[in-house]
Amino acid sequence: MLFERQRLLLSLLDALGGGPVSATDFQKLLFLYAQKWEAGDPSYEFVPYQFGCFSFTSYADKRRLIERGLLVDDEQGWTLSDTGRLAAKREKTLGERTRRFAAAQGAARGDALIADVYRAYPYYAIRSQIVERVLPRAADRAPVDAARPATKGPGLVTIGYEGRSLEGYLNALLRDSVTLLCDVRRNPLSRKYGFSKSTLKNACGRVGIRYEHLPELGIASEERRELVTQADYDALFAVYERESLPHQGAALTKIRGWIEKDGQRVALTCFEAEPCQCHRHCVAEALERQGGKQLIPHHL
Repeated sequence: MLFERQRLLLSLLDALGGGPVSATDFQKLLFLYAQKWEAGDPSYEFVPYQFGCFSFTSYADKRRLIERGLLVDDEQGWTLSDTGRLAAKREKTLGERTRRFAAAQGAARGDALIADVYRAYPYYAIRSQIVERVLPRAADRAPVDAARPATKGPGLVTIGYEGRSLEGYLNALLRDSVTLLCDVRRNPLSRKYGFSKSTLKNACGRVGIRYEHLPELGIASEERRELVTQADYDALFAVYERESLPHQGAALTKIRGWIEKDGQRVALTCFEAEPCQCHRHCVAEALERQGGKQLIPHHL
């Protein structure tokens, strides 16, 4: 069974002629479809990357579609297999939408397509390695410079990934000018795409954010069972602050050093969206008690 967003990949590629479509062009076209035809509830979110907007999740889906024989195995582009073409043709409603999009979008590809995206959505060009090539006039690049998030300097923030896509999560970090992500999970595994250690570390590195894991600051999974009310969470955190956190001076010193000595803007991360239901707030408050304006936490 395919997810709706995976069916979109097949349908959009079919509307574009079935391929091959270059990897860069397909990302830009998928991005434009999400922005123009799925406003408010996009199938894919994107981050600013070396050639502009990029979706890690779309590539994870591409690998799954290749495994199912629906796409051709090609790192440089996107091409439907014969089986994929048949599957795409069955998407009547989605097929009509993607064909209308393709017809309205026109034939712009390569640098011309990238330039169109950069002009309309300058935030996604802020990390581009080719912005000067596709936008040679300084006046055209001015919106890109204006879209760069203001650097906030060294500091401490916290973030949970509950309810976020990988791309939405990374954008929250980028917009807050976070430079180092500190994972405080005991076991950094997740059923949700993008948030297991290796995938998250790789994605952070590709958008210029350093990743560090401090498992000693985590709470064992068996201790987190049967948490229903806020009182349950508060009781767990009281034990954590009394029995575990006082022994983690070295880890706290390491985080403080990253901020005060290395000048990093550090984000403590775990799962829960609400900091009051996550032990990261205990870690943040322990750092705040050590003093210093840079250690006052901000929750994303």
